Amino acid sequence: MDKKKFDLKEMLRSNAVTIMFVALCIACMVYAKSSVSYVLMAMFGRMSRNAFIVLALIIPIVAGMGINFAITIGAMAAQIALLWVVEWQIVGLPGFLVASAITVPLAAVFGFLIGKLLNKMKGQEMIGGLILGYFANGLYQLLFLFIFGNLIPLKTSGLVIKGSTGVANTISLQTLKYSLDNIWNVDFGTALLTTTAIFAIIVVIQLILKRDNVLKMAIAVAVLSIISVIYYSVPAVSELFSLVSVPMVTFAVVGLLCLFNVAIMRTRLGQQFRAVGQNRTVANASGINVDRVRLIAIVISTVLAGWGQLIFVQNMGTFQTYGAHEQVGLYAGAAILVGGASIKKATNKQAIIGCFLFHLLFEVAPSAAKEIFGDAAIGEYFRVFISYGVIAMALVMHAWSGIQKKKNKALSVQ
Repeated sequence: MDKKKFDLKEMLRSNAVTIMFVALCIACMVYAKSSVSYVLMAMFGRMSRNAFIVLALIIPIVAGMGINFAITIGAMAAQIALLWVVEWQIVGLPGFLVASAITVPLAAVFGFLIGKLLNKMKGQEMIGGLILGYFANGLYQLLFLFIFGNLIPLKTSGLVIKGSTGVANTISLQTLKYSLDNIWNVDFGTALLTTTAIFAIIVVIQLILKRDNVLKMAIAVAVLSIISVIYYSVPAVSELFSLVSVPMVTFAVVGLLCLFNVAIMRTRLGQQFRAVGQNRTVANASGINVDRVRLIAIVISTVLAGWGQLIFVQNMGTFQTYGAHEQVGLYAGAAILVGGASIKKATNKQAIIGCFLFHLLFEVAPSAAKEIFGDAAIGEYFRVFISYGVIAMALVMHAWSGIQKKKNKALSVQ
């Protein structure tokens, strides 16, 4: 079999968004006067609270449903669960776990209804998910402004708007703050050594079980070992990470989701996701229940999005009752596209890279704008513009790619 030749033009075209973001991040870091240590500290915090919800988008993309903007509704389910946890005054990790448990049935029901509707509008899932988010937001506002605190009384102090009914604009989660992050929070060096040791143990287990995929893990251990040596032997490198603290359990949860995404794609259901994503007609002819597979994909994504929102708000320690969920779908969708994913294909690696680049730009853009234009607000406007721009660019490139494929197919037939 002949190996495919390296096509530089195709590589640049397919990774245009990622390359553009790398260039933007480098340019902003040059102009921003933020210290590298501070940026690294901020990035570990941003990655720990945002990576999970970006990874929640992968399964619907593989199933051919595009960016699931309806994950906003999963975030709403999480916030409803949090309201009850605060009302019942369950604090710390137990409160987080109770909120996680309540989120599952709520998000699953919402996901089932979303999936049923999206099955009626095949080919228009992204715009459908976006509109569904707006519709659900109206019901959410009704629930929190009128039903909670009025028809359903809330007794906990600070939950209800003073002198009125409805839930307060901001809900404090100080009793739940860092409930997951602080289970095991260590410095960067300790986190590096711990991760290397865990990977080394996995390699030993794989060797004992005589698995075939030892090489990649062994390379990872070697790379981590080299990084550890550099970190501890070069003071300048150690200084760069001096402010970084790593919430190990939170990153472990993110790692488990990555493993889940890989594992499910190796199952029969995962193969059905791929088959439906590649061609619904062929999948249906093969005996696959296309509607059922798509429904499962959306339910899983919505539940994962709810958990992702819980991870986010426990890190923040508060959330805006009526606005915390609104940009979840937009930012997560933009982030995964930045990593090189498309509306037809996505991987864990693309999600993680995209999340890092997207939030790196979020971190350094305001400082760069302040230095260049004298106003940090310009950086805020710029990053919101970029969010919409990335999604628009990805959609345009997808449409252009489809046109090119049709032209090439027509030429080959001639």
